[in-house]
Amino acid sequence: MNVPQNLTILGATGSIGLSTLDVAERHPQRFRIFALSANERIDALAGLCQRHKPRYAVVAHAAQADALASRVEPGATQILVGPPGLEQISAHPETDCVMAAIVGAAGLAPTLAAACAGKKVLLANKEALVMAGPIFMEAVRTHGATLLPIDSEHNAIFQCLPNFLSGDLGGHGVRRVLLTASGGPFREIELARLQSVTPEEACAHPNWVMGRKISVDSATMMNKALEIIEAHWLFGATPEQIQVVIHPQSVVHSMVEYADGSVIAQLGNPDMRTPIAHALAYPERIEAGVGSLDLTSIGRLDFAPPDFVRFPALRLGYRALKEGGTSPATLNAANEIAVAAFLELRLPFLGITAVIEAVMNDSRPRALATLQDVLDADAAARRSAVLQIDAMAARA
Repeated sequence: MNVPQNLTILGATGSIGLSTLDVAERHPQRFRIFALSANERIDALAGLCQRHKPRYAVVAHAAQADALASRVEPGATQILVGPPGLEQISAHPETDCVMAAIVGAAGLAPTLAAACAGKKVLLANKEALVMAGPIFMEAVRTHGATLLPIDSEHNAIFQCLPNFLSGDLGGHGVRRVLLTASGGPFREIELARLQSVTPEEACAHPNWVMGRKISVDSATMMNKALEIIEAHWLFGATPEQIQVVIHPQSVVHSMVEYADGSVIAQLGNPDMRTPIAHALAYPERIEAGVGSLDLTSIGRLDFAPPDFVRFPALRLGYRALKEGGTSPATLNAANEIAVAAFLELRLPFLGITAVIEAVMNDSRPRALATLQDVLDADAAARRSAVLQIDAMAARA
């Protein structure tokens, strides 16, 4: 590789964004930081701009743009604002690779813009596929984009599959894919205690360092519910071909079972720089800064079936996938509102999945034809979730 790839990072100040910068900085001959975005952490973004001198930086509001402008070298970085700025850097003619790491529905439009521009898209944003799977995958196919999964589980499956991204698994000799899950911080807690757990307890993941929203999703296992839907769109897997396996050590990141009984697994230390490095350099391999896996010190690897009573989010994930249409977007939107309420102490932990199920029960899945269909379903589910939370608070 003689010319560095121009790398755009959506969500540069989050854990995935910072890990991406760490890997890229180890290989300056391969990667140039072209554009960065942040939503709230303007001081952190300013530091990144001073260090990497990207061509563009995107912030959420005009006031943030003024604050950032006073912190960066004049003329070195052009500052853009809001969703149009995100879409501009994602589809920019000089952007080669987009790390889509914005959490939540806000990441959908710029990630779709990157796909429509035929970019190499490193997908850490679950919502692009969960909310708009058929639309997003059609954009990838139509515009010749390269889609590489960053979630450790989907990246592991990708590494264990033959050289294709989506298609007839059975026709390629694949029996099923197995998504591993740590079980989060509440895997063994007494069920009665779940009603009173705090946001701090929910965010204390035993293996991974993640943002608060994603940490809560891990605690409810909604992250795995969303990953079930992602696996369908990424790999063409039916609900029956997707199995969740509890694996507390987070060493086996996922597995693929073949028709002859072979099971191929991808193992590694729980460090997101591994899947990031894999996707950045694909199909080559590069140093990620991750230490070697010492199986002798780990000693044992445990596996168990998931408890659908303890983790009702898994049942809701399979339900949304089977219902199809707008149902996954409804699931995701209700979850975002419910998790925010939990983090703000306005909803108990068990109320998260209760709100989501109530919203799904009140919604009738509709077919997805356009992005507007997705946005309408998202907005309706958010309104419904707010009403459900208010009703729960009134009853409490």
